[in-house]
Parts: sequence; structure tokens; C-alpha cells
Amino acid sequence: MKVLFIGDIVGAVGRETVSRQLPLLKQQYAIDLVIANGENAAHGKGITRRIYNQLLTCGIDVITMGNHTFSKNDIYQFIDEAERMVRPANMEPLEYGEHTVVIKVQGKRVAITNLSGEVWMNNVIDSPFYCMEDILQEVEADIYLVDLHAEATSEKIAFTYCFADRLSAVVGTHTHVQTADERIVYGCAAITDLGMCGAYTSVLGRDVNEIVTRFTTQEKTKFKIAEGEGIFCGALVDIDDATNRAIGIKRIQIRPEHVEC
Repeated sequence: MKVLFIGDIVGAVGRETVSRQLPLLKQQYAIDLVIANGENAAHGKGITRRIYNQLLTCGIDVITMGNHTFSKNDIYQFIDEAERMVRPANMEPLEYGEHTVVIKVQGKRVAITNLSGEVWMNNVIDSPFYCMEDILQEVEADIYLVDLHAEATSEKIAFTYCFADRLSAVVGTHTHVQTADERIVYGCAAITDLGMCGAYTSVLGRDVNEIVTRFTTQEKTKFKIAEGEGIFCGALVDIDDATNRAIGIKRIQIRPEHVEC
């Protein structure tokens, strides 16, 4: 089974980049399952019903979220109906949506879980380590995949080693900067951060001049989304059909050509 994980989709540029690159990647790698982080998909903060449906239409199977899950009020109107979206299990409010979805892929029950790290994150009410233990006890599946939306690299790496013997993949999201540490740990594919899909010439998907101004003058800004050509970041994980364990992970980064920073 080949699973493509896509890093944080940031704004319209990110959505356009994914819709353009995803069909090509599916054809090139014969991908069976596509999981993407969509918590920044609506103008860089949150998601709407329209964008949720747009992402599914372009070929994404499951959308994971993060600390901006509830940034758009529209989310409350459809999250309980969004069967292909998961939100962090340990982040308030807890009464909306699901933290884990189980789907059938090639006859296998694949569980996709969304968790938040505790370090430097708001509204987190429980440890992702404790939550994951509960989920493994409660959810029956053949393959378990986790998007750990977290700031601290140490927390994401420690989580991987803690659960590597029971999970088939742990991918980090949130920082928008792809890490070069993809690896297999005891049959679990891991990468500390997938990176982002958004404007290449940007500061984490935001307008460069605005962010530089904020740092140099302390002037409060609105975090305007950057425009221009996009970068695509993600990772392709190969899971053995016999053992349900990961046997390969390939970091994917597609940069635009001829862009001057």
C-alpha cells in the first residue's frame, strides 16, 4: 500500500498547487491513499465547507487538522458531517468532529488519527502520548497512521519512538518547514515535519514584507497570505501488504522553476 501524506495546505496558492501536482503524483507512484493537513487551507487559517469539498474533489481521501481547526465559524456547521476529516483528539473544544477515521483501503482497515503536541500549543488538555494509548485500545484497525500537529521537534520524535512498534506511520505537521529526517523506525515510517504547500517566496506561507516589518518594527500585522508560485511538500510511505508495517518512506518536495527569492 502506498500512502501519500501532504503537508499543511496554506491558502489559495497551496490549494492550487495540490490540485495541480496531486494527479501527476498519483499517476507516477500508483498511490492508494492520500492524507493532507488542511488546517490552513482557508486563507491561511482554518477550513470551510466549500474548501473541504474542494480538497476531496481534487483527490485527497482524508483531511487532518490542527490548532486552527475552529478558526472559521463555518466549521461548526459541517464538521460533524465531515466523514473524511479528523481534528486533534486532545485539543478543545472536544464535542465537535472526530479524531480518528477508519477507512477501507485494499481490504485493510486503516485508522487515521490527528493529535496535537503539548509544547507551545494552546487549548491542549491531554498528552498526545496518553491519548494515543487510549485510541489504540478503542479503535480496531489493521494499520494505524498519525498526524502529530506539533511545534517541538523533540516531542514529535519522542512520540515516534514511543509508538513505533504499533503504528505504521507518524508524520509531523504545523511548522511548515520540511525536515530531512525521513526514516523507518521499527517498521514505522516517520518524518518530523512534512512541510507545507503554499507560496514558495513567503514566510511559512505569509507575505514576506509584512512579516519582516513585524519583526523589525514590532508593528502588528494581519499575516496576509503570500502570492506567487507554490511549493509542494509531503512524503510517500510504502506499507508492506503482508505485515502492515512500513518498508519505505520518500520525502517529496516540488519547487517552482525559475523563481527569484
